[in-house]
Amino acid sequence: MDTPDEIKKKLPLSDKQRRFIESSRKLADQIVNGATETIAIIMGPCSIHDASLALEYARHLKSLAEKSSFFLVMRVYCEKPRTTIGWKGLLYDPYLNGTHDIATGIYWTRELFLQLAEMGVASATEFLDPVVAPYIEDLITWGFIGARTSSSQPHRQLASSFSFPVGFKNCHAGDVNPAIHGVIAARSPHVFVSVGGDGKICRKKSFGNNSSHIVLRGSSEKPNYDKKSVQDVLKAVHLHGIQSRLLIDCSHGNSQKKYEKQKDAFLCVMEQIAQGNHSIMGVMLESHLFEGNQALNEDVSSLAYGVSITDPCIGWSTTLELLSIAEELISNSSSVIRFTQS
Repeated sequence: MDTPDEIKKKLPLSDKQRRFIESSRKLADQIVNGATETIAIIMGPCSIHDASLALEYARHLKSLAEKSSFFLVMRVYCEKPRTTIGWKGLLYDPYLNGTHDIATGIYWTRELFLQLAEMGVASATEFLDPVVAPYIEDLITWGFIGARTSSSQPHRQLASSFSFPVGFKNCHAGDVNPAIHGVIAARSPHVFVSVGGDGKICRKKSFGNNSSHIVLRGSSEKPNYDKKSVQDVLKAVHLHGIQSRLLIDCSHGNSQKKYEKQKDAFLCVMEQIAQGNHSIMGVMLESHLFEGNQALNEDVSSLAYGVSITDPCIGWSTTLELLSIAEELISNSSSVIRFTQS
């Protein structure tokens, strides 16, 4: 399998793509650190299982971003964490058939991120396996550490080395402390074992990531996007002696895994922002071309077009509806700096 350097040589980052990623990261940093009132919306499929579908979604997002006052970043999750077993994502099983052609998966994943950067679409992803990071980290605008790995020391160290924002999610049971501790750790320098561009194990030194932050995603028992939950988390953050604006995930525990309930979470959060809660920087939405989800089976050709094969998502029409309502809610309540995604 190719090393990170070899893959980057085959699929290099152009000057145009690099400039776009740099400008996207700059705005993302400003949002996380409260230097702008622009609101971030991280939106896209639960997972990417077909690059052509991802590009179609990206075209819709790009068109919407050109008219939006929000900073729209596309979810491009090519690694899929599993509670037990199941399909692990485009990077691990690109043909969806159990052949696990990871070499092709890595190639397709980097190629997709490059195509998105060429289109002027900023990308967000969850870092699941630290070994994968050297293949794609130069292409990412916003990174995430999931509920299963927020307590993981290797993931905290990895986040400390990134030059873009990284969000830590509260754990599945709802405890926000692992995310708070993750942010504290990621903001600190570390020396740790890593994989170099040549594919060899190496000693890596990081300098800390001051744009690491907390993501609220609810729990299996209850959501945590409501005003009281948000205030409770902010108090806990203050007690730990740090400042962290919050990003709120409208899916997962905050929708109790019912995709239709993302709307309730989204509107509640946007109302809080409109009412002056500047500690909330934005939201995450699981959104696809069409709503719902479907099971992956042996006959890949039978899959419905544009429908998630992992968690259920809202469709594009609902996505448009929600962003339209949000624009109206926010427009008269705050000054918003427009970001042109081009």
